[in-house]
Amino acid sequence: MNIETQAIHAGHQIDPASGAVTPPIHLSTTFERAADGSYPHGHVYTRDTNPNRNALEHNLAVLEGGFEAAAFASGSVATMSLLQALRPGDHVIAPNDFYFGIRKIINEIFIPWGLQVSFVDMTDLDAVRRAVQPNTALLMLESPSNPLLTVADIRQIAAIARQAGAQLMVDNTVATPVLQHPLQLGADFAVHATTKYIGGHSDVLGGAIVAREDSGVWQRVRFIQKVGGAVPSPFDCWLALRGLQTLPYRVRAQSAAALKIAQFLEQHPAVEQVHYPGLESAAGHAVAKAQMEMFGALLSFQVKGGQAAALAVAANVNLFTRATSFGGAHSLIEHRASIEHEGTTTPVNLLRMSVGLENVDDLLADLAQALTV
Repeated sequence: MNIETQAIHAGHQIDPASGAVTPPIHLSTTFERAADGSYPHGHVYTRDTNPNRNALEHNLAVLEGGFEAAAFASGSVATMSLLQALRPGDHVIAPNDFYFGIRKIINEIFIPWGLQVSFVDMTDLDAVRRAVQPNTALLMLESPSNPLLTVADIRQIAAIARQAGAQLMVDNTVATPVLQHPLQLGADFAVHATTKYIGGHSDVLGGAIVAREDSGVWQRVRFIQKVGGAVPSPFDCWLALRGLQTLPYRVRAQSAAALKIAQFLEQHPAVEQVHYPGLESAAGHAVAKAQMEMFGALLSFQVKGGQAAALAVAANVNLFTRATSFGGAHSLIEHRASIEHEGTTTPVNLLRMSVGLENVDDLLADLAQALTV
């Protein structure tokens, strides 16, 4: 089936009790045993499994073309669980342009815990090869990255990982399963903050890992999910599954609008640089074109005049909401360096923009007036 059909039907079934087309929310924390001590419905305790979470995990595994998926309470804890599945003393190669929250988790939790980590420019394949060590267990990749939208060659990095006897994780949040298929490109794990495009309405927090195949690392991820219990609530799973039904149409419309906005910004005299892989001038455009179907709805741009000028633009928009996160129906804009605070490597004149579902002409008019203030 095509992805539009999969997004609606995978993990979905008519409720056998009522015939309801929309699945019920199973808020129960515990499930009845049969007289013989068995669990005829397959559920014991909602930290272990829940009908709503099972449906969400099945849908995500189908969309990514994976073996299984595990849903978590946030994208950050999904990545944390994969890192926890490693052993102290293992070596990890991570991007030097990476979501700031994950960098903090690595630096402040997992390096003290015993992981060895090398931060590398993942667009430089020779640098990635040089970073490999005998104890390298995992390569981490975010492509396109957040917030600079850099693009790394997933096929080539997957080959480096295989040669090293390591596994590759790709954070596919920005691209979504609609635009990019990391598992088909050779990655072992695709990670998502389902908070973003999958939920799609800025009303649910969640994360997920999809595994290409069964492995010892994957079984440890499942164990950590079960015993740790950092799982989404049944209602959170229900909301994410609802969002998935419209994911292909939302992401394509948002991506088309983002490209028009990036092209407008690239020509604007008040803009110093635009970071968006859909622009032909972008360093990663050729790789993005080879491994993505469209270029996503997240972009960033640097305003001439430094931090004060960037903050002035953000202060003067009308349709864009000044807020963090991305992937929802409302267009958002934020001064990223002030969100990340101390230790940020993000340029101080950079604004990150999440393009929503408003009419693109209205968004362009709003940016035009904000940039001329």
